[in-house]
Amino acid sequence: MKEEITYNDFDKIDIRIGTILSINKNEKARKPSLVLEVDFGEEIGVRKSSAQITHYYNQENLIGKQVIGVCNFPEKNIAGIKSQVLILGAIEEDGKVVLLNPSQKTKNGLKIA
Repeated sequence: MKEEITYNDFDKIDIRIGTILSINKNEKARKPSLVLEVDFGEEIGVRKSSAQITHYYNQENLIGKQVIGVCNFPEKNIAGIKSQVLILGAIEEDGKVVLLNPSQKTKNGLKIA
């Protein structure tokens, strides 16, 4: 387990619901990665993310899927892509990622508490 944090620490993280609009392969990445464009609603807008999620996911099963992302990290250059959001997922023992998503369709931009 990681170091214990306070509620004030957690409250600094802006976690929101978004819908995947488009997907492309990140051709420059060392490990297979996808570049996602995700709509996080009116306040946040559309953000890009480079994610190593190719074991379970592709264009056919991701377009229109809702995901959960951390929206207030600074941009990070990942293999030539300005990644603007961290899409959340559970990491299996073998490194495969299972994306976190809401149990039912909801409005883009809703905050996670």
